[in-house]
Amino acid sequence: MRVLYLLLVVLFMMLQGAAGKEGQPGIIDTCIMQNGRCFPGICRRPYYWVGTCHNGLSCCRKYVEG
Repeated sequence: MRVLYLLLVVLFMMLQGAAGKEGQPGIIDTCIMQNGRCFPGICRRPYYWVGTCHNGLSCCRKYVEG
């Protein structure tokens, strides 16, 4: 009987863990969403600065004429 109780507790904990992970969004990389790339330091030509990446690097996007 004690083993059955332990198995039910483990099953309950697994179900709670799976339910908690379902609703958590991952890191949304806004730099990639802006068609940019993360570079250390400042942006150099042909790139220009559009923001900061999630890890603290500079988010740079390539300059395109048109």
